[in-house]
Amino acid sequence: MKKILFTLLCAMTFSLTAFAQDMNSNGDNIIGEYTSDRGGSLSKIRVTKAEDGTYSAQVYWVENALDKNGNKRKDVKNPDKSLRNVDIDQVVLISGLKYDAKDKEWSGADIYDPTMGMKVSVDVEFISPTRLKLFGNILGIGKKVYWDKIK
Repeated sequence: MKKILFTLLCAMTFSLTAFAQDMNSNGDNIIGEYTSDRGGSLSKIRVTKAEDGTYSAQVYWVENALDKNGNKRKDVKNPDKSLRNVDIDQVVLISGLKYDAKDKEWSGADIYDPTMGMKVSVDVEFISPTRLKLFGNILGIGKKVYWDKIK
């Protein structure tokens, strides 16, 4: 019985890996809508493709978008002072992301973290058919964040 369960577990693991690799085999597979539960706040992000073939990710909904006075929260931690008046549910997180067909991942851009007010280099790949792993790093120190695709 243990051998059968182990075999089924291995088969499921390899299947998910195969599906994730299939999702990584086409750059446009990243296009869509995702949820993120970063910083204790649920948000929704839309990934789109630009005319130049790069990809962008922009927040379009945040669970707690209003401050204690009922006003839309702003991106007050943005290092670019001209962007500090952008509504928190309209922040651009990534722009200029490129798909690398050889490595089967998206990279070549920075990701902006509005909770910390900083940008770091990012590499993106599917780890399952519906889950993206975003690995942001600066000077070799990094952090993983996961986005779940909305069906």
